[in-house]
Amino acid sequence: MSQKPRRSFLKKGLGLTALPLFGFAPKAVSPMVEDKNIKLSLNAYSFNAFLRDKTLSLDGLFNFCAENAIPAIDLTAYYIKAYPEVPEDRELYNIKKKAHYKGLDISGTGVRNDFTLENVVQRKKEIQHVKDWILAASKMGAPVLRVFAGKAKAQGGEWKKLADGVIEAMQECAAFGAENGVIVAMQNHNDFIQSADQVNYIMENVNEEWFGLVLDVGSYSLKDPYDEISENIHHAVNWQIKENINHFGEQKPVDLKRLMKIIKRSDYNGYLPIETLGPGDPYKKVKHFLKAVRKSMG
Repeated sequence: MSQKPRRSFLKKGLGLTALPLFGFAPKAVSPMVEDKNIKLSLNAYSFNAFLRDKTLSLDGLFNFCAENAIPAIDLTAYYIKAYPEVPEDRELYNIKKKAHYKGLDISGTGVRNDFTLENVVQRKKEIQHVKDWILAASKMGAPVLRVFAGKAKAQGGEWKKLADGVIEAMQECAAFGAENGVIVAMQNHNDFIQSADQVNYIMENVNEEWFGLVLDVGSYSLKDPYDEISENIHHAVNWQIKENINHFGEQKPVDLKRLMKIIKRSDYNGYLPIETLGPGDPYKKVKHFLKAVRKSMG
């Protein structure tokens, strides 16, 4: 199966002189691209517990981003009033306005879904849920909606059977996203999707221009995660930069210097949402990780 850069629709009109920067040169001699348009974003899930128990409001989250010069927020839909239902337009527009007044872009949003369900009626409900939030993302000005493949754990022929259902669902959602100006992006989440090969299989078979990958650096567990990231980066339209990577099942601190070299050698431009997880004060954890990521970018 031939490999097709997932973000090709963003590259139309480029001259041939740009081709070596976009994967056409051998990997070993790909140049380091320093003049990239890379910006940070904060994934709201970093404050999951505080947002869930209302200790922190969206206003407070936006203030935190502004105070720490974070240019964007990746606003997971779980924290929007009425989720999983879509709120009234007035609520979505108010979020957009408040973010703008704090100098923030909404770099993306995301939902919970499961396209590995074998029951066709249930899977259709999951597809409709994603479509509803595509419309909501469009109204908030979020260019990307993060979705999951699903929760099922399978291998071999069973994995491929379920993957075919995932592919059909993603195609339908991506087509709807194209009609409404929202890129549908699958996150590799270390459940149904565990490897770069599985990501590539789904990406290449969905084969929709308004479909891409939220590249989760912490969710590769079968091989060297940095090799896996390199295998999938041409599909990336958004990220989750986490504190830890899953190194053959063992949690290890992410090597930000190595990760940034991979990103700078790729064709990726756009936001790098950071996400901190686990115990501890999220205010301190985010600030600490933000400082480290900025240093690695510099």
